[in-house]
Amino acid sequence: MTQWLFPPAPAPSLPIVDEARRFPVRRILCVGQNYAAHAREMGADPDKPAPFFFAKPADALVVDGADPAYPSATANLHHEVELVVAIGEGGAVAGWAVGVDLTRRDLQAEAKAKGRPWEAGKAFDQSAPCGALTLGALPDAGAVIELKVNGETRQSGRLSDMIWDPAGILAKAGELWSLQPGDLIFTGTPEGVGPLTPGDRVEATIDGLAPLAFTVKA
Repeated sequence: MTQWLFPPAPAPSLPIVDEARRFPVRRILCVGQNYAAHAREMGADPDKPAPFFFAKPADALVVDGADPAYPSATANLHHEVELVVAIGEGGAVAGWAVGVDLTRRDLQAEAKAKGRPWEAGKAFDQSAPCGALTLGALPDAGAVIELKVNGETRQSGRLSDMIWDPAGILAKAGELWSLQPGDLIFTGTPEGVGPLTPGDRVEATIDGLAPLAFTVKA
């Protein structure tokens, strides 16, 4: 029997809509600049279609209606609403969820300028709020993806606006990693990313999926 120096941390997991079972999360991969308008607002060229990836730790998840804290070392926390793909047995898609990629934009910009990794800007604690997982088929490609802050719409687009659709993302990710059950992939965000402050109420939705809502704690 394995003896631990201290008790291991609980395994991160997502709730599943209308089920008692939960989805155990192995790792989180994220796609950058996968909507043309967002690529332009970030100063990139959307005509260069090869997707690029970055990662967040699995324990960055914020689930079950919990509220993430405003992170340290930033004065410019941004929201990015995203479709999340969950990988199940045999590398097949198990289901879909609404996620928000929280970003310390000032730290990310500094890292970009210096050619350094993005972890401090992207992979911090509580940087991946995610709603309950809906098992089964992808929402309609024309489904609206939207994020509101304090009732005001900040981001709104359609899944069909993606440069790379989920099947293409999975194919490209599969060239770089052996996708395994428990992997989550955040598939990119539409335009309109912007700042959050403590006390802001965030509501993120995709037609056909369980909504995600949280308040940024001080």
